[in-house]
Amino acid sequence: MPLTPEIRWIDTPEALDEACAEVAEAEVIALDTEFFREKTFHPVPALIQFCVGGAAYLVDPTVVACTDAFCRLLGEGPLKLLHASSEDLEVFIHWAGVTVTPLVDTQIAQSLLGEVPSMGYQKLVEFWVGETLPKDETRSNWLERPLSEAQKTYAALDVIYLLSVWRAQRESLERHGRLAWLEEECRKLVDQAARGEESDGQWYLRQRQLWRLSPRQIEAYRRLTIWREGEVRRRDLPRGWLASDKLLYGIAERMPENRFELAGVEGMKPPLVKREGDALLALVREAHHLAEDELPTPPWSPMDAAFKKRYKALKKVVGREAEALGLAPEVLLRRRDLEALVSASLRDEPLPMPEGWRGERLAEALETALHGIAHHETSETSS
Repeated sequence: MPLTPEIRWIDTPEALDEACAEVAEAEVIALDTEFFREKTFHPVPALIQFCVGGAAYLVDPTVVACTDAFCRLLGEGPLKLLHASSEDLEVFIHWAGVTVTPLVDTQIAQSLLGEVPSMGYQKLVEFWVGETLPKDETRSNWLERPLSEAQKTYAALDVIYLLSVWRAQRESLERHGRLAWLEEECRKLVDQAARGEESDGQWYLRQRQLWRLSPRQIEAYRRLTIWREGEVRRRDLPRGWLASDKLLYGIAERMPENRFELAGVEGMKPPLVKREGDALLALVREAHHLAEDELPTPPWSPMDAAFKKRYKALKKVVGREAEALGLAPEVLLRRRDLEALVSASLRDEPLPMPEGWRGERLAEALETALHGIAHHETSETSS
């Protein structure tokens, strides 16, 4: 039966500073947020929760701005625990203007201890603590005031059990010699969150069908996604409310030269042509007029026999090592990283080998597998 938490409601700057003073000497602080982003690009903070043991502090960010003391607590001070933290980090960057560090993400910690790479918080608590948490408030309206007692309890439990979970996880990670792995993963997570707008130029690489486009179409798609990312951030709109990836891909595929052709792209609606047509066509024209040597190199076709052969060999290496470690293969190496290795191998380019603990476990075996295939192909050609 879940415990009944002691709750401290904070709705003034003075109360927030007092709470910060009370927890400033703690070694570990559990953090969580409740937010909405259905109608915005940036998450709208609705509740900030933290705990170091004992009472859970619930901060109302709809009436309290982040104080200097809380900023210091987030950006320095004790180790911060979060679960599945990527969107929470966005909340803190947007509300507090700071990147949370040092950080441990308990979902990542769990992924390094077993074959479930994205275990939810409730299952995590059940696994390590043996408690079944209520689910009734998962879809609550966290912006309404006053919050119900059930909402407050639910929010408090989201941080209280993180401390117990982390103690158990840390012991297991140390026993398996993987604590340094987690520290490396969480540093990457913090760095990625801090990059923000700098990552806009990489958004186009998420497109799984990029290999179907020509270099000039890829450049058009890249420019279109950079434009979209900047605009939705500036206007604070969900991506799909302006232009989806699918629509931008369709524009790049068609490379329209005028509004009539733009209107013919599948999914294009007249209001978007009217409002954004000139901007979209200008981006396509920019890509159209670039010199050949200024265009990106397209990904290798995953349908190509040579690609499939290398990909299968590398996937086998990763699967074998994942099984030995008791991890999900995608925790060791993502599909995108495998494909990048294969493409570089086929082009005889430097191999983008995994670094850190992944490189120690995989790099030699991956390179050996690719070298073996290349040697076999050379032998077949010469014979």
